[in-house]
Amino acid sequence: MVLKHPEIPLHNNPAELGARRRVRKRVVSYGPRSEQGAKAWDTLQTLFGTAKKLGVNAFQYICDRISGARQMPALADLIQQRAKTLNLSSSWAGP
Repeated sequence: MVLKHPEIPLHNNPAELGARRRVRKRVVSYGPRSEQGAKAWDTLQTLFGTAKKLGVNAFQYICDRISGARQMPALADLIQQRAKTLNLSSSWAGP
């Protein structure tokens, strides 16, 4: 992947740290009690991790979505905006 996209860092420390948080929570609380609980943990961990990386307050974001106010932009929109500002090479443009 690095040969095709030289702008990619040679390490994956952010991904490792994200996975470590999940494992730590599982160890401390002795794991989820059901399959639905595991899915809920995964969803929330992903939401919190993405919000943190984008500089969004996850609690405010969840409250905004649950209340239906939708005053905050969607995380997907923020990801797209961030991707436009990154200096990605032409190799990401696709065919």
